Order: sequence, then C-alpha cells, then structure tokens
Amino acid sequence: MLRIRHAADRGHFNHGWLDTFHTFSFSEYYDPAHTQFRSLRVMNEDRVAAGQGFGMHGHRDMEILTFVLRGALQHKDSLGNGEVLRPGEVQQMTAGSGIRHSEFNPSDSEEVHLYQVWLLPEKNGLPPGYAQKKFDEAGRDNQWQTSASHDGRDGSLVIHQDATISRASLATGKSLDYALDPRRHAWLQILAGDVTVAGNHLHAGDGLAVSDEAALTVQADSNADLLLFDMA
Repeated sequence: MLRIRHAADRGHFNHGWLDTFHTFSFSEYYDPAHTQFRSLRVMNEDRVAAGQGFGMHGHRDMEILTFVLRGALQHKDSLGNGEVLRPGEVQQMTAGSGIRHSEFNPSDSEEVHLYQVWLLPEKNGLPPGYAQKKFDEAGRDNQWQTSASHDGRDGSLVIHQDATISRASLATGKSLDYALDPRRHAWLQILAGDVTVAGNHLHAGDGLAVSDEAALTVQADSNADLLLFDMA
C-alpha cells in the first residue's frame, strides 16, 4: 500500500527569517490525519535566512537527524559541542533525558536549506548524545547509502530506534530498487528532483508512506535526491 503526502499539502509558515514546511503536525501546525508515520514524528523542510537561526532551546526523548542541502548550519549544545554542518554531512542528536541546542546560519549572504527529522526513541530517558559525520557523496550515486541505523552498520550514525535511514542521488533515467520486509514499513522523502514509483509521479517535497510491500522501485525523471526510512 502506497500513500502520497504531497508537498503542497504540508503545513507551511513563512516567518521572514524562516520559511518552513511540516509534513507532520508540528508547533503551530496540527493535522490529525498527519501526526506521524510509525516512529517518524517530524519531517521539516527549513530555509533559514542569512545571519538568522534558532536560539538555545530544549528537547527531550527524541532522535533528531539534520541534513543540510545547501549552505551551512552552525550548531552549539549543552553538551559542549560546537560544529558547522554542511552538505554531505549528517548530524545525529539523542535528546534523551534533555539537551539544549541552538542552530544558526553563519553566512552573511546565503540562506541555508535543510531537512530536520525526528524519530521517537526506543525508550525514554536515554543519556543525551551528539554525533556528526561526513559521507562520501560518490557512495550514494545511483545506490542507497546508509546514513543512520540502530546498529551503526556500514559506518552509519547510530540511532536509538529500529529504523534504517538511507540516502541516494539518482541520475535522470536511472532506477533503484529497495527490498522491503512486508512486515515493516517505509517512508520515501523526495529532497530534490522528480521520480516515479509504481506509476505515481513524485516531486521535491513529496513523501510516500509504504506498507505491506515487498519491494520499492524508484525511477528518476530528473536528477533526484532521496531519503528512505525503513521502520518497524
């Protein structure tokens, strides 16, 4: 079973300094039909203006992943970490029993375009943690590259949830398969480009919920950047 979440149907707020889209209910946006999918709780696409950002704020009991598509994002947190996240890198944060952090666009001229994803953890009260890693871009050319997983396989970041997050850069005309355990579920997020899945045309910002399927085949109609979540 496939269910499309069209980009145009997401919650949208433009605060001037922040242009944000919410796939699932978040902050001021509430849609009872789209509160989460399995353990996937937040899928936010943000564009933050130059010299702007989110001040220090707190989170608890959430696994948070951040992917920068363009620009740079400066991170500081209550654990003492201070990093700049750039395209090709992935940031993982276990909010656990409590963490505070800020996110800021350090550029004086360029906006930062990013996706931030939250997953519910396997249990509450975990020790807070932070990790960041740069992945070889060639490793996702027309193939799935594991960004995060429960067991850290293939050099991926570790998350505290039974989920595997993979990314792929698919060239126009190429297709890519993903074998699924029919007892599990998947979410495909189109970060950029256009693809076709089982006759469904998907575009940047669209999401696809997948259940009771043994495989997924993605055909690129234009160069595409994809995130795939394989979840219990």
